[in-house]
Amino acid sequence: MNTQSSEQAQVTDEAEVHIRFLAAEESSVLVDLVREAYGDTYDAEWVYQPDQIAHRIKTRTLHSAIGHLSDGTILGHMALMVEESTERVMHAGVAVVRDAARGHHIFEKLKRFAAQWATEAGYLGIFSEATAAHPYSQKANIALGAHETGFLLGWIPSTVSNNAALDPDPHRQSVALFYLKLNNGENRPMFVPQSHQGILASILETSGLHGEIAMASSDIHIVDKSVLSVEEKDDHNSAVIHVEVPGYDLAQVVKRIRAEQLHAKGRDAVYLDMPLQVPQTQIVLEKQEGDLQFSFAGIFPNRDRKGDVLRLQSFGDVDLHIADIVTASDHGNELFAYVLENLQARQ
Repeated sequence: MNTQSSEQAQVTDEAEVHIRFLAAEESSVLVDLVREAYGDTYDAEWVYQPDQIAHRIKTRTLHSAIGHLSDGTILGHMALMVEESTERVMHAGVAVVRDAARGHHIFEKLKRFAAQWATEAGYLGIFSEATAAHPYSQKANIALGAHETGFLLGWIPSTVSNNAALDPDPHRQSVALFYLKLNNGENRPMFVPQSHQGILASILETSGLHGEIAMASSDIHIVDKSVLSVEEKDDHNSAVIHVEVPGYDLAQVVKRIRAEQLHAKGRDAVYLDMPLQVPQTQIVLEKQEGDLQFSFAGIFPNRDRKGDVLRLQSFGDVDLHIADIVTASDHGNELFAYVLENLQARQ
């Protein structure tokens, strides 16, 4: 496989681009691409570990798509990932396009190839994060039929340095969350607080996510103690609180974890995932959301746990560079306006 530098490998409009999946024994190709684009700053250690990449390809939790010229010169990469091989929604990420290939829609070609494969394989959809610092990757997602389901503010840590970055000053960057529907799934109830039901209805209608806004019965039992776990993301300098069963103590417990993560441990951000399939989410949040110091981020399929989640977000003393965030569609503009309005209301 030809990994000559992007300065040597110039792509013309007439050049034939071939798209395929990497074999496990080619894992070093991905390492080289990531290192070329990000140096040592990419926020996932496994992309620098050929053995780990090969293991994921062999176990079918990673499908690594590459684009290359007829002479084997690599132009770009995009991965489809799952945590377990039984999952029905895939995560697209590790998108790298070499400098010489920019402007030739390599990313769009890679994702179209991956989406066709995932559709035929029976997956329901693909979700991904696109930088909100510029509209180009967002437009590429929209061109494929994907739609925004949220904005994760400050998601990318300041330590990540991409050779395609427009702003050389390091700071946390936000992402637009996209969902690309592939196949029909079962309609599932989504128990969301009434305050967010309007924007959720807009997300469901636009994105094609299979879900119906449901109203929880007032006699649903609420446990005293919430069942949750904390995922500390050292490479992101952030944390995610995963709630499985919301209880009466939710606000108290979450406020304690937030303080510990933001102040004691100096995290920049904490995200809170609430399960949409359980009616307790609606009841508890309607009573306690005002005390949580978390604001609306969006909804997305949760790869690691069952069902979809409502993600809320909270931040420490960090500049989110809100003025630099751009959107690429009317729906995205409406959704970002709601995220920003809710953030300001919770501050």
